[in-house]
Amino acid sequence: MSYEQIKSLAPELFKRYCGVKPDTFARICEFVRDQLQRTQKKSGRPCKLSVEEQVLLTLEYWREYPTQFHIAKRWQLSEATVSRTIVKIENLLANCSDLKLPGKKVLRHSENAFEFVVLDVTETPIERPKKNSDDITAARKSGTR
Repeated sequence: MSYEQIKSLAPELFKRYCGVKPDTFARICEFVRDQLQRTQKKSGRPCKLSVEEQVLLTLEYWREYPTQFHIAKRWQLSEATVSRTIVKIENLLANCSDLKLPGKKVLRHSENAFEFVVLDVTETPIERPKKNSDDITAARKSGTR
């Protein structure tokens, strides 16, 4: 689904589709556009996707985690283009100070008290007896009815 198709959605449906509100999406696109203009090379083929579509593609990848093959088929691109686009947008957004969460020191000095419940739900292998013929007890055929 392209940006042109989802930009007319209601704000709650827009957020449901890509995971961010429309105004946050606009701020992200503005930041990415500024960063691309600062670092853009004049040579080479221009990108097939607009900035909004590149950001939407990346958010779609983060939200659903489909394979890049599926995204490539959905957007009619190659897998390499999808991969390059995701990496490029991720690297740009990693430098955006507006989108960063506060550090743990800020949370420590906060007036809010947080309680955490941590559950260990890791899988552990089950200990089963080895399958040796010596360990098996032979039973009489008449006793197994």
